[in-house]
Amino acid sequence: MYDKPYYAVIFTSLLVSDISGYAEMAEEMERLAKQQPGFLGLESARNETGITISYWKDQKSILEWKKNLQHQEAQRIGKQRWYSKYSIRICKVEREYHFEKEENL
Repeated sequence: MYDKPYYAVIFTSLLVSDISGYAEMAEEMERLAKQQPGFLGLESARNETGITISYWKDQKSILEWKKNLQHQEAQRIGKQRWYSKYSIRICKVEREYHFEKEENL
């Protein structure tokens, strides 16, 4: 996928019932993250628990994203309005495996 090693930031969250404005902010943060030096990619899913994994070249890139003022403001608003709880885990990816089923033609 990406040159190894690289880093994954795993963000898991539970939302409150009123999430007005949340989708727009999430889209803006994704757009902004994609512009950051060292950003490699992103995967996201949400049912009851939301999981967003962003991939980064190195820890320095992650720290720079954390210091981004718009990102900090989104975090502040998220704590006030949208999240009942969240966790962030930062992992070093050294190996990866993939599978994709071929379609029968």
